[in-house]
Amino acid sequence: MTKPKHTAAPMLATLLTSPTLPDDAALAGMSHVLAVMSSGDTIPRDCPERPLLLATLARRRLDAEELGDDPVAANTAAGGLRVWLMLDKDKSNFENLTLLREGLALLLDEEPVAVDVLICGKKKLAGWMADLATYVALANGAPLPNRKQKDAPRPLEALHVWGTDAMPGAAYSLAEGNQLARILTVLPPNELTPAAYRVRIGELAGELGWDIEEFDLPRLREMGAGAFVSVAQGSEANDAAIVRVSLVPSGAVGRVALVGKGVCFDTGGHNLKEAEAMIGMHEDMAGSAAVLGILLAATRLALPLRIDAWLALASNDISPRASRQGDVVTALDGTTVEIVHTDAEGRLVLADALTLAGRADPDLMIDFGTLTYTMIHALGCRYSGVFASNETLGALAVRAGARSGERVCTFPMDADYDDDLDSTVADICQCSLDEDAPDHIHAARFLKRFTGDRAWLHVDLSAANCEDGLGAIGTDQTGFGVAWGIHFLQAWAAGRAQDFDNSQPFTT
Repeated sequence: MTKPKHTAAPMLATLLTSPTLPDDAALAGMSHVLAVMSSGDTIPRDCPERPLLLATLARRRLDAEELGDDPVAANTAAGGLRVWLMLDKDKSNFENLTLLREGLALLLDEEPVAVDVLICGKKKLAGWMADLATYVALANGAPLPNRKQKDAPRPLEALHVWGTDAMPGAAYSLAEGNQLARILTVLPPNELTPAAYRVRIGELAGELGWDIEEFDLPRLREMGAGAFVSVAQGSEANDAAIVRVSLVPSGAVGRVALVGKGVCFDTGGHNLKEAEAMIGMHEDMAGSAAVLGILLAATRLALPLRIDAWLALASNDISPRASRQGDVVTALDGTTVEIVHTDAEGRLVLADALTLAGRADPDLMIDFGTLTYTMIHALGCRYSGVFASNETLGALAVRAGARSGERVCTFPMDADYDDDLDSTVADICQCSLDEDAPDHIHAARFLKRFTGDRAWLHVDLSAANCEDGLGAIGTDQTGFGVAWGIHFLQAWAAGRAQDFDNSQPFTT
């Protein structure tokens, strides 16, 4: 499989597969090799360079089973680097992906041109192990954009997976989607302005055949999208917009709306953030990036779903025109909202985007956003929080998290939490100023008001950034939500169409 020819979407390493393991002569010429085995008490007989591994384990006084906890590396007499590890189907995919990330980091840190992955041991697990390893290698093999003029990292050019008949194409598509999300998220705020973001989205739409429609500020003002406009009006650039891009396959078994928070920089507005809280606020558009990554992967995988992605792109700037505490604005659906804190802008841009998305009457709505510090306080950065309109969707979300290695936890949002958002001058307060308030729950209750009775999930991306990486991904920017979203949508689509092939990456 050669890498696809495209420009707007990220370029990953060329992927090749071979059903058999390399012979000794071929192996001797390989510089960077990862040998992946399934858990067991012994090293399988087909493990390449088995004597070297056994000698390395003996020298370090390790048992074979300890390869399931930490990778082991050694150099060959010819100067090649070898890494061995064992995956365990009884462990979570998060644990297996983390182990693969640690093993592949030993190879990728040397910035090789090519990496060879050898799938050894139990053949019935070969496809599963190949999917996991392919995703981790491809996602981490392409460095994120940076502006270093010296020692810029070099990308992995080729990945060869040996010992499997399966072509891990789904893992390739997933890695491509994750990489797109992280590329967008890491871009500096003077480069990814709302205007520049709209150009990039247009390029992706043209390349991938997506329908596209832009709702710019004049149009949104005329429509009455006062919640979104209240955030965007502080920006001198006046370039904010809600952008819809749509995947419209034939024979779709359902229609899904994905809504992403795309605040390209968040100063906090008049409630100005402190410096340590404002650093990194160019990543406040990670929800929209995750939505685009899902749409890219869904396109490559030909998911039988119509997917409308609604991207709420703005900057939350401070200026004489910016919203103030006490302002009352009217959202697109007619709801009047009292502005209580100008740094709770994400729920405002999402409110009008959800209203727009709902007018197409989708079967399911999911919104993504780096929405609340309260969720980070609740979960840290190793999980993301999910709110669901019903228990079935919530359970499906948790299962998708387990299968994808992007773990989520469900939270309550009972109606009595609305009492905390009562306003004396408007239909609802945007948030509460009580420092002990459960703001993550309040945000979910606020957003639910704009979804009606539809099936809906809200994903608060507390894991969008995790220092030193998370699960499969080795960068601080995790692209969290792409793998989860694809696993969730595949399972949801399978429930709607019995003849849909529910083959997913990361499942045995």
